[in-house]
Amino acid sequence: MKVLIADKFEKAGIEGLTALGCEVINQPGIGTDKLGPALAQVRPDVLVVRSTKVPASVLGQSDGLKVIIRAGAGVDNIDVGAASAKGVKVCNCPGMNAVAVAELAMGLLLCCDRRIPEQTAVLRAGAWNKKEFSKTGSGGARGLKGMTLGVVGVGAIGQELIRRAVAFGMHVVAWSRSITPQHADALGCEFGGVDTPALMALAARADAISVHLPLGDTTRKLFGKAFFDAMKPGAYFINTSRGGIVDEAALRDAMKAKGLRAGLDVFEGQPAEAEAPWACETALLPGAICTHHCGASTDQAQNAVADETVRIVKVLKESGRVINCVNG
Repeated sequence: MKVLIADKFEKAGIEGLTALGCEVINQPGIGTDKLGPALAQVRPDVLVVRSTKVPASVLGQSDGLKVIIRAGAGVDNIDVGAASAKGVKVCNCPGMNAVAVAELAMGLLLCCDRRIPEQTAVLRAGAWNKKEFSKTGSGGARGLKGMTLGVVGVGAIGQELIRRAVAFGMHVVAWSRSITPQHADALGCEFGGVDTPALMALAARADAISVHLPLGDTTRKLFGKAFFDAMKPGAYFINTSRGGIVDEAALRDAMKAKGLRAGLDVFEGQPAEAEAPWACETALLPGAICTHHCGASTDQAQNAVADETVRIVKVLKESGRVINCVNG
């Protein structure tokens, strides 16, 4: 079985695939433009990608390809419809990066409250300003204990965040299209509803909102002007899922008008490349805490993803079954 790896992948994962008897062709950073010709030349059974996009034009050059494995959770960088039309199964590694992303969400929440990056920047600039950063009330740190945190989306990442937020003494309210009161109770949080009116009601009562939803037709720009208008002045908005679920212009307007603070790991129109010049308008605003879509970028998470990728290939090789399949 041939496996083409088109992105950076853990050494342990490559060794695991090799131990299965696979012929591993490792071409990290090949990029979308060169991926099609590589598929035509190598004719792999399995393609492993992380961030590299796999559009229909690439899939058109993939004769013989059986499975695409997204070494991560989402599959929005893969044209799943085109893959299905070619008879190619698409699978992912759900839940493997949940702890890492939840940890970053907590970090962003803490930074919004305690203004840690701003404090560091002032010290690096050669100043001491305890007066500014120790004040309470408007513009100061409230402390997470006792805050109401709305967790929107209670998949693996949302559940990991709930555990951490509860440990910090926060009152957590969970909203999801599929959550039940019994599920919320088992997670140690309050049931926050399943529909849009309930989501807007949560926006109005929460001191902080953390979003953990996939990007799709029903979630694209779900968080727009109406949602941010409903949020409390000075509330915190955390997004570690996908940039496209937020109307970022509306968020910026709310940050300016209502003093919202935002912790963002993902953005509208963010570069696809690992390194690129990019002027992020939101990052320039006071109250913005921004990271580089690195939620899953911990050793623990990447090793877990690599192990799951090897498991998917092992099952495929031994039984012909495709596990974690998102297209039937």
